[in-house]
Formats: sequence, C-alpha cells, structure tokens
Amino acid sequence: MKSIAVQKRILQSNTEFADNNRKLLMEKGIFTMNIFGSPGSGKTSMLEKIIKTLKDKISLAVIEGDLYTTRDGERIEKYGIPVVQVNTCGACHLDASMIEKSIKALDIDKLDLILIENVGNLVCPASYDLGENSRMTVLSIAEGNDKPLKYPFIFQQSDVVVLNKVDILNFTDFDLDEFYKDIYSLNKDIKIFEISARTGEGIIDLCNYFVGKVLDKTQ
Repeated sequence: MKSIAVQKRILQSNTEFADNNRKLLMEKGIFTMNIFGSPGSGKTSMLEKIIKTLKDKISLAVIEGDLYTTRDGERIEKYGIPVVQVNTCGACHLDASMIEKSIKALDIDKLDLILIENVGNLVCPASYDLGENSRMTVLSIAEGNDKPLKYPFIFQQSDVVVLNKVDILNFTDFDLDEFYKDIYSLNKDIKIFEISARTGEGIIDLCNYFVGKVLDKTQ
C-alpha cells in the first residue's frame, strides 16, 4: 500500500487539478467513482464485497481517504489490489491535488476502475470535484431515513445512493417509503441500490452496475 503525504498547494485551484485528473482518466479509459458517506455507514465493508466479486473480472484500484489512520487501507490491501492511502491530517474531505498524487502512485495503464473512498462526512466532500466520472453516497439503515433532507446537497450531487444494512431494517423505525420519497424529491434521476455489506444482499446488482460503467468507458 502506498501512502500520500498531504501538502498545501496554493498556485493551482482545485478546479485545475480536477480538470487535469479527469482528462487523464478519460484518456486512459478508466471509470472513477467518488464515494461519500458518514463514518459507520459501511463504505469500506461495501468495498470489500465489491472487490471480492470483481477483482478477477476487471482491474480495479482503491484510493482510501482518512483523517489519520491507515486501517481502512490495510483492510482493502488484503484483497491483493492496488491501494493508495491518503491521510488528510484533519481535513474533512479529499481534494483534487491529493487525487493527482494518488493517480501518479498507480499503474493506471492497467486499470479499468478506480474507487475513491472519501473521508467520512455528509457535508464537505460534495463541494470538491476530484475529476471523477460519478458520485455515490452510502447511507445505512442505522442512520435513519431523515438524512436526505438534513443533508440535501450531497444527495443532489450524487448519481447513486447505496442504502446499506438492509438486513436490520425490520429492527428499526427506518421508513423506506419516506426515504425514497425524499431522495427523489431532491434528485429524480438518482439510482438507488439496497444492500447489506454483511450478508452480501444486493452486492451482485451493484457490481453489475460498475461492470456496465467500465464497459461504457471502453467501447
């Protein structure tokens, strides 16, 4: 696993870095997903299931954002795929200059898919373009169905929502109908997957979605 040291860049804006990242990734035919979610939503557990399902079918890498630790990166590294750990040293989001460094640490000529696990936060990360193709927000049943209206911007900025921990739905007061109503009131075109990263429910459909996006990029 490679680690990226975070330093402040003042001569170039985030937009410039993001545009350069996007251009390079498009040239290489790599589909890149920026993944948001609160701490504990199950982003890393979801990634583990995706990697186990897809690693023998397509070539993928993970850029792992965290405040200080490398624990999530170490979890992903066990699956034998390229991982770059970015510690933000307190910053509540990844930015495009961090992703530029991460891309340089990867052998991108061999990749079909890059999954970026952003810092756990439902506010800051959505404001920063990293040069990705698409954005996903992971929400867990345990967080309650009121999060879309409490944090509307991140759901408006996402192309995909993953509702995780559906295996515990019957043990909570989570209102699934209200969740769908609120999500679609914010973003009528958003795609929603219901999964359980613990049991594997819904993971195949989610993986098929990624395979479809990779094929779209390479045709």
